[in-house]
Amino acid sequence: MQQDAHHSDRTDGSDGAAPWRDGRLTPDVRVADLISRMTLDEKLAQLVGVWVGATHDGRGVAPHQDDLAGESPSWEELIRDGLGQLTRVFGTRPVTPAAGAKALAASQREIMAANRFGIPAVAHEECLAGFTTWGATVFPVPLAWGATFDTALVRRTAEAIGLSMRAVGVHQGLAPVLDVVRDARWGRVEETIGEDPYLVAEIGSAYVAGLESTGIIATLKHFAGYSAGRAGRNLAPVSMGPRELADVMLPPFETALREAGARSVMHAYTDTDGVPAAADERLLTGVLRDEWGFEGTVVADYFGVSFLELLHRTAGSPGEAAVQALTAGVDVELPTARCYRRPLAEQVREGKVHEALVDRALTRVLRQKCELGLLDPEWSPEPPVREPDLDPPEHRELARQLARESVVLLADDAELLPLDAPGRVAVVGPLADDALGLQGCYSFPAHVGVRHPEWDMGVAVPSVLEGLREGLGARRLTHERGCPVQEADRSGFAGAVAAAREADVCLAVLGDRAGLFGRGTSGEGCDVPDLSLPGVQSELLEELLDTGTPVVLIVVSGRPYALGAAAGRAAAIVQTFFPGEEGAAALTDVLTGRADPSGRLPVGVPRSPGGQPSTYLTAPLGLASEVSAQDPTPLFPFGHGLSYTRFAYEELTLSGEEVPADGELEISCTVTNTGERTGTEVVQLYLTDPVAQVTRPWRELAGFARLELAPGERRRVTFLLHTDRTAFTGRDGRRVVEPGVIEVRIGRSSTDTPLEGAFRITGTAPRAAGHDRVLRTPVRVTKSR
Repeated sequence: MQQDAHHSDRTDGSDGAAPWRDGRLTPDVRVADLISRMTLDEKLAQLVGVWVGATHDGRGVAPHQDDLAGESPSWEELIRDGLGQLTRVFGTRPVTPAAGAKALAASQREIMAANRFGIPAVAHEECLAGFTTWGATVFPVPLAWGATFDTALVRRTAEAIGLSMRAVGVHQGLAPVLDVVRDARWGRVEETIGEDPYLVAEIGSAYVAGLESTGIIATLKHFAGYSAGRAGRNLAPVSMGPRELADVMLPPFETALREAGARSVMHAYTDTDGVPAAADERLLTGVLRDEWGFEGTVVADYFGVSFLELLHRTAGSPGEAAVQALTAGVDVELPTARCYRRPLAEQVREGKVHEALVDRALTRVLRQKCELGLLDPEWSPEPPVREPDLDPPEHRELARQLARESVVLLADDAELLPLDAPGRVAVVGPLADDALGLQGCYSFPAHVGVRHPEWDMGVAVPSVLEGLREGLGARRLTHERGCPVQEADRSGFAGAVAAAREADVCLAVLGDRAGLFGRGTSGEGCDVPDLSLPGVQSELLEELLDTGTPVVLIVVSGRPYALGAAAGRAAAIVQTFFPGEEGAAALTDVLTGRADPSGRLPVGVPRSPGGQPSTYLTAPLGLASEVSAQDPTPLFPFGHGLSYTRFAYEELTLSGEEVPADGELEISCTVTNTGERTGTEVVQLYLTDPVAQVTRPWRELAGFARLELAPGERRRVTFLLHTDRTAFTGRDGRRVVEPGVIEVRIGRSSTDTPLEGAFRITGTAPRAAGHDRVLRTPVRVTKSR
């Protein structure tokens, strides 16, 4: 019989001889023994997190942080029965790595001393564009990862981030974001990997594998549908049918869990068809647990359980919100204990929710602590590294390579690039000399540092201007800001136009300034009504183009912007997505030709500001046609990107004209560098199902490969395609592989596919394709004569 009173002693098997302390036993046996000894209050203490240092003085990073943090009890009361998680010890305010590690260790000692079993907390941090703490490497944002189409490099990046977190005592990282872009007006597009579920799945899984390889728990977010809020607004209701959810939103999560071993999932804030994700038992238990077999933890997005009461209004009290979330499958309330402590305890004692549901969540939480070694008697809270360096040279070089590979050359109509001997260069625009302008909203300087001007940035972040001065020579450059990013200030136009007119070439650096909840033009809560460049930047660009000086438009942003006004007028257009601390050097490498541009668009670039929401992953009715005056055709499509050399595609072969519904075939082609420079091509395989029981996308990505080729070099690329990769959700809600013709296209982008073929899936009836289906398309690259 379990006791329901607080214990201040250290008895009842909490010493090292208790079975739950015995590392020779299985985690399940150890956890079951521990749970049998715990009171209800001790159990619930393991199901909550505490935001250490969160204030209610107006300096919080989130809108509800201030008011909800004010409701928190004292630290001593919070840890009296134990604690599940510590929230953002490093990512709440500036702290040196050594001091942060020391403070975390001190907190862990207090937690262990306060609770009867001496169990420490799991410490989690944000790690979306690097470890979000002062002094850590600022890597490019996830949208830039998508632009690289380079899974191996993204995995190495995640490994570097994980090692930094491990060095200071962190256990769990709140990344990656696997939301598929549906409307680029949404502020969090910069946090996503792109608009195609296969690209998101592959790049996201690579990140997960890298992070998990270091022992850090990867947390997939936001499960699921969060990126499809109406009108591109954050936390807006989602209008999405079950088929779109199943075929577009869920596959990246499924792949990252099954193929990469992610151990945690964070629910989305949104509701889909009126059901909040935090209270969606069908999603969090039916799909995630019963269908996919996930055994890790589901954690709440910050204040997500409270929002069932405060925003969604499906609950009338914190206790009712706790019951809804716990029943649905949310194991841990973050970042406070507002609902899962006293309110949930009252619900259990009053018989409104069975204690077995508490034990279900607790088992998952304690099993994970067991895997982390936190239940072992010898575990120590002392920092693994005494003086950790979170921005070592090898991390900076990795950040530079990732940024370099993410630079997308959209157009080079005047064949001006690379800049060899450009003569006089005018560098203008609000992003030209702005180090923060290279960083995403979850980089520490932009996320937290802007609230603490008394601290420096923590890492060296040269601006684009500084990078160009080093790469081109200071004597060749003049600089004018022209205008701010967001404000309607045209007072600098005259100086910028004069500098451009007197130069041989003008580099116009335009785009975004990341921030939070309206304090920027991109980032969480920074949603926009259309895709015009922010502020008066479009007007500045028009005046620069009117000078007659060749203009290279360089967009540094967190989302794609409508660039139709520059099409055919700018000498060249370059896109980069918040490339991080080495972004200026990487951009200079590409502009000067020291590196070949190899980035490809993970999201399409629209022609007109109102051409959204639209992504390439659309049904035929979503394409341009004579039945509508609105043309959604992008200016630059998904997958597009130019090189300084040329590549030829030829010799498409399929290993068979027919394949059974549970079979596979090889799709091969030869790619040759026909230019005079070494360059990198991203070979892309697309499929089209021209006749199906439900409307299918006009084409969708099914595989890709990065090739670096010397002049004249040829490679044979072979995609090993299983028919499961053609599966879709049918009319009855089941995923099936349907007999019929499948069209194959291979090329440089979603619209530039010089090689086309087809094969037929044989059979008389659709074949069910469940959770055990093939999710990936392996690629083999061989030499070709």
